[in-house]
Order: sequence, then structure tokens, then C-alpha cells
Amino acid sequence: MVALVRTVAYLGLDARAVEVQCQVAPGLPKFNIVGLPDKAVGESRERVQSALAAMGLSLPPKRITINLSPADLPKEGSHYDLPIALALLAAMGVTDAEQLADWVAVGELALDGRVAPSPGVLLAALHASEQEAGLICPASQGPEARWASGVPVLAAPDLVSLLNHLKGTQRLPDPQPGEIAKPDHGPDLKQVKGQETAKRALEIAAVGGHNLLMVGPPGAGKSLLASCLPGILPPLTAAEALETSMVASVAGTLEGGRISRTRPFRAPHHSASMAALTGGGLKVKPGEVSLAHLGVLFLDELPEFQRAVLDSLRQPLETGKVDVARANAHVAYPARVQLIAAMNPCRCGHLGDAALACSRAPRCAADYQSKVSGPMLDRIDLHVEVDPVSAADLALPPPAEGSAEVAARVATARAIQTARFDETGARTNAELDGPALETFATPDEPGRTLLMQAAEAMRLSARGYTRMLRVARTIADLAGAEQIGRIHVAEALSYRRQPPRA
Repeated sequence: MVALVRTVAYLGLDARAVEVQCQVAPGLPKFNIVGLPDKAVGESRERVQSALAAMGLSLPPKRITINLSPADLPKEGSHYDLPIALALLAAMGVTDAEQLADWVAVGELALDGRVAPSPGVLLAALHASEQEAGLICPASQGPEARWASGVPVLAAPDLVSLLNHLKGTQRLPDPQPGEIAKPDHGPDLKQVKGQETAKRALEIAAVGGHNLLMVGPPGAGKSLLASCLPGILPPLTAAEALETSMVASVAGTLEGGRISRTRPFRAPHHSASMAALTGGGLKVKPGEVSLAHLGVLFLDELPEFQRAVLDSLRQPLETGKVDVARANAHVAYPARVQLIAAMNPCRCGHLGDAALACSRAPRCAADYQSKVSGPMLDRIDLHVEVDPVSAADLALPPPAEGSAEVAARVATARAIQTARFDETGARTNAELDGPALETFATPDEPGRTLLMQAAEAMRLSARGYTRMLRVARTIADLAGAEQIGRIHVAEALSYRRQPPRA
């Protein structure tokens, strides 16, 4: 007899259907798992055998073969434990195989028979919804699975309870959707004294979803400004929250099934590897750029990152996704992020202060800033210099305008973009491209003349020219202007200045 149980394999944010086939046949006692299993799947033999022993069951003295079909699809992870155990129990006649036909099962088994959590349950639930099936998952991840509406969920604390439920001698409680996490917006802009130019650039970046680079000496407030950005960004929509939660589910960071409407804010250390930043590794996992999807990726001390690591972000910043190519699989993760970067003007950090600058100034600035490639800098829309804050500025009372007031303006300008791009698929001005860019971001004649003159004088690339139009469109939206004017183009160009180089 061959028993069948459905489960899934994860390739990026795509859950592929996998059929667990179990055959118990006469022959020498042996337990084989075939179908391109990795080491974690191969170790399921020991976990399943121990879990069954904890229930008082022993494996029959026969040849047991588990086939994970399709056989040419790599199988990774411990979530195959539960479907393998259910297929084996069905083949042994302990449970009804027909009952399991309408369910997709995922979960890791502990040695005592408990069903332990495993990453990717939300993706499995969405896959089950597409297949018009139910989902069997760990009890602790029932709230996560319930976010996929209309999917029957069996959240089992252990294997015995699950079998009793299937037999009708016990009823597992229906899980409830997880909580919506409380907003965590970080510091308020009222904590930032002075820095009006940087605040203006931060507001423009928040409205249009533009990338921003802040250059200034140590202690000028660059990190504080970046951490204030989540407080002025609009909350995630329901669809966007589901997108970010899918990435967190695959990464195994969606604790308690809680979904957040606050935009992600990721700030990896400058020692991060390429796999940590863009994804990949021995077992492919989403990197920081994908964990920050639809949110903010903050790179402090930008030149201290390895150059190859920084350049690996060039494609995600342009396309909004990361493609991880492996010998046996090709995985794609979403990466529509807003890059906020900060750096010192030179290694000592005091290029503009003759009293504090090192003896190698200004040559040290050119050496230090050259660690960031030109193509990478070309993908950053706004470049702003953050001046040091004097003791007199720090002694002043907090500014009257904080994050709440700025967030209201950002929300108003974002609403204009939402209405404008309803049929284009773009969320913000930073995503404008092709015909939509020509339709919505064409300046008036004085603005076009200024832009053409500046493009020639500043030797803007085609990418830089396009990004200037997008920033000008954002500045016009903040001003409530229907068409881009000369003043909007002029301000956009003022943020395009490259950091000083010797």
C-alpha cells in the first residue's frame, strides 16, 4: 500500500506542491527517504521513529520507503517531519489515508511527539488556500496560518492530539489570527536640533520613497535622523503587511503570528557578508535587503562595508528583487527597499574642520569615499551634507515640529501618488518608469530648460536624469503643484551634488 500526504517546498516566497509517498513493503527492515532530501530531511528518520516510539508505536519490520515527489526538486528544512510521520501512520493503517487527502501538512517533530514550529507556515497556508485544502501545522503557529483567510487550520500541539482529532475522539481548538503588533516608530524628529536641510531631505525621501545619503562628521546626528524615518512613513496597507510577513515567515522571525503595520527598519553592521545582506547561504534564506522589503535599509558607515557587498545591492535597488542563483535552484526574494546611508567625509571624520582634520586631508577624503563605487552612488537620489551641531544649538529648546506634523504632510503627498498611479502599479514616485514617467513627471518649459542645462553641466547619466525627474515630482507633490516647475527642478538638483572629492 502507498499512502500519500501533501506538503510544500519553499523556493523564495513560492511554495511548491510536494507529495510525500510512503510504501511499506516486504523485505529487509530499512527506512529510506528519497527525492533530493537535504541533511535535515534525511534526519527525519530518527525524529519520526522516536516520536512514534513516544506514542507506543514501533516501525514494522519491513522495508519502508518515503519518496518526496517531484524527485528533481530539492527538499530542505525540518517541516517535512510531520507529513512523513502522517504518511507512515497511514501506510501502517493507524489513521485513514483518505482523511489526509484534503490537507497540507508542515511541522517539525520533537523526540517526544510534540509538533515543533518551522519557518514558512504562512506561505504553506496561502498555498493550501490556492489548492482549496486545509493546513495541518504546529499549535504555536496556528495564529500565523489563520492570516490566510478561508483556510481550515488544524494546529496540533503533538502527534497524539492530531491523531485523536482525525479519529473524532478529541477536538483541537480553532486557532485565532495573530495580533497586530503595536506601532514602533522609533525616535521623534523633535529630538533632532538644527539640521533643517537634512530634515527636508528626509521628508522628501519619505514622500517619494527615494534613496538618501547623509555625509557628515561623527556625532552630527546622521543615525538619529535615519532612525526617525519610520515615524514619518505611512503604515503598511493590509496587502503590504502580508507581503512583509511572508518574508518574515520564511526567515522564521514571525513570532506568535503577530503581523506589524509598521514599515521594516533594518540596520545591518558593516561587517555583514554578501549572503547576509542579499540572501543565500548553505540553506537559502532572505537577506537584510529582503527583510527590509517595503521599508528602510539603513547602512551606517557606508564605506566600511566591503565593496563587493555594497555592489551586490545595485541590482536589488534597481529592480526591487534579489535573484539568488544556485547550482540546483534559482530563488527570488522581493527587495523593494528605501536605502538610507550615512558616512563620514573621510576616515578621521573632520574634513571640514582644520583644527581636527588629520594631516592627510583632503587626500584622505578621496581615498575614503572612493570605497563606494560610482554606480552605487548613482542609484542614490538625494545627497545631503549634515553639518556638526554646535553646543549653542543643543542648548535650544526642542523644535516645535515633530514626527507627527511631518508624517501628516507625507501622508497627504502619498495619497496624491496613490490616486495618480492607481492604474500603473507604482506605489511611489521612486518607482515611476517608462510612459508613466513621461506622463506625470514632465516639467514645464523653464523647468525643462534648467534640467537640460544641469544635465550637461553635471554630466548626469540617463539614470541620474531619470532620478532627478522623480525627485522633482516628489517636491512638486509636497508643494501641492500639479506640474513640475523650475523651482522644483532646482531643489532636486541641489540634492544631486556628489560628496566632495579631492
